Amino acid sequence: MRMSINHIKTLKARDLTLFTVSAILLLDTLAAAASVGVSSLFWWLFLAVIFFLPFGLISAEMGTTYPEQGGVYAWVRNAYGKRWGSRISWAYWVNTALWNPSIFILFAGVFKQLFAPELSLAGQIIIGIVLSWVSVIVNIVTLKVGKWVPNVGAILKLIIFITLIIGGLNYVQENGMANRISWETLTPTWSGSLEYIPAIIYGMLGFELMSASADEIKNPARDLPRATLFSGCIILLFYVLGTLAILAAVPVADVNLVEGLVDTLTLFFGDSSLGIAFVTVLGIAALYTFLSNGVTWAMGCNRAMAEAALDGELPKILGKTHPRNGTPMGAAIAMGVVSTLVLLFYGLIASSNEDLFWSLFSFSAVIFLLTYVGMMLAFLKLRKMDSQRHRPFRVPGGKLFARIAAYSCLFVIALALFLFIWTPAEGMQWPVFLGAIITMALGEFLVRKAEHENS
Repeated sequence: MRMSINHIKTLKARDLTLFTVSAILLLDTLAAAASVGVSSLFWWLFLAVIFFLPFGLISAEMGTTYPEQGGVYAWVRNAYGKRWGSRISWAYWVNTALWNPSIFILFAGVFKQLFAPELSLAGQIIIGIVLSWVSVIVNIVTLKVGKWVPNVGAILKLIIFITLIIGGLNYVQENGMANRISWETLTPTWSGSLEYIPAIIYGMLGFELMSASADEIKNPARDLPRATLFSGCIILLFYVLGTLAILAAVPVADVNLVEGLVDTLTLFFGDSSLGIAFVTVLGIAALYTFLSNGVTWAMGCNRAMAEAALDGELPKILGKTHPRNGTPMGAAIAMGVVSTLVLLFYGLIASSNEDLFWSLFSFSAVIFLLTYVGMMLAFLKLRKMDSQRHRPFRVPGGKLFARIAAYSCLFVIALALFLFIWTPAEGMQWPVFLGAIITMALGEFLVRKAEHENS
């Protein structure tokens, strides 16, 4: 029998907007996008039309029509049954358990730049492990307290982005553009863009995350669409202007995926002792945002995992909740264990922090994108099989546009999946592909084990 949990409704539209900004607006994605070159500006705007906008509309409809704890897990469960919901929940959760180490390695890389130039890769891995368990603790406290980690992280991100943009404008006035912007450079070339386009697509995912805490939202029907609109506009604006700011100062060939942010800030403001102090303060703020990224995604994914476990579709221990706070304690601790093991394992085989970051990022991204395949298929099926259900918010344009929106998203997701597994410069990425297969097979084992436990 499923245990009933009384969740405290504490999230308002402001919290949801900041939560989503914290989840989607990623500083590491900014550097990856700038690595594409000036044509990345085209890709941001083009993908906003064919993916970001329809994805946001679909997320708002699903979240208001099915405001159930667990979000995407509940949607897929409603469309295809508990087993498929649990498979999707596993992919969602394990991606974060694998992705968080990459973000915490990013934290350690920036920390090294700012405070410890001689810090070894082993030292950076230790920092990543500590942060993994800080994230666990924040996930176990009540959401009334824990929500302030992503809220503050979102505000600091906006401050950093605004500072980058102002610094870029000042740099251009004094030095001119480091990368020429023209119709020729804006025009995308497949050979120069394919490697990093998946990172841009990846940087647009996350509108559905706030719905994972649906039982803790005061008014989902009113606040989810508002938060989607406000956060979407903020995210796209700052991604485009932030990418432009980096391209204003740093030649494309010199953009570093891990340390590019501090490099750019130093270039803009580091000419004096006061400027260096300012960059250090911004660097500390960036460090906090990396932690808040991991915490934000863990909050949503742990709740989806706990719902699947409480439904008896994943091992019971993953559904264990804190006796007083009602938070997903079992899933959070399991995520801390997996993140720690991943950091230790990859630390043995990686040659640098950038190598470690990109390996973890690619591997987790393939698994993560499978979640959105399930979400889009669930949207299409529920629109058909549950067409009479009241929908407080609907994707505008009628049935035809709703289908076009879903298929457009599916196409973009499939493209990103392919490009993570096969890169133009190197061909088939067998470690990424086989790692994803093994990880999903492990999830299947856990689903079957849970069925045996409950039979």
